[in-house]
Amino acid sequence: MSPAANKRAAVSDNGRAFRLNILPASNETYGLALEETYGQNGHTLATGVITTTAIQTTRVIDTVVTAVRNARHQPSILAFSRKKPIPLDEPSGVRLALILIATQPVTKHDRVRALVAGINAMSVEESYYWYAKCLGSEASNARKALRTLIVGDAHRGVRG
Repeated sequence: MSPAANKRAAVSDNGRAFRLNILPASNETYGLALEETYGQNGHTLATGVITTTAIQTTRVIDTVVTAVRNARHQPSILAFSRKKPIPLDEPSGVRLALILIATQPVTKHDRVRALVAGINAMSVEESYYWYAKCLGSEASNARKALRTLIVGDAHRGVRG
């Protein structure tokens, strides 16, 4: 096994990890389904975290590529025709999930960029905190609070 493959295997044996599924759309674009996995090699149990459309994915594609690279994969793995899930380590998956969650309802591109920059500037511990809050029992309020913390008024440029 190559050194990169050994690192990927060691990461996925920790118990909690993530996997990214490509959801083909039209014109060779794709949405994403991010799942949190638990258990041996991340195959025992999977919980859906977030699903994005092709348009939402396009707005944060640089973040998706960064997560894939941080998990020691080549960016070319992100292909419209890919059938197998892409394993991500826990820190990369948490940060990507947080970015997808925070930016999903935002329509203004400058606000999306500000949210991505703000989340990327967070420490690992802070991103884990907000990830837990954004998936917890008060998820809706936590998501609004996160957007407000990073870019101000939570209602400007946000649908619904």
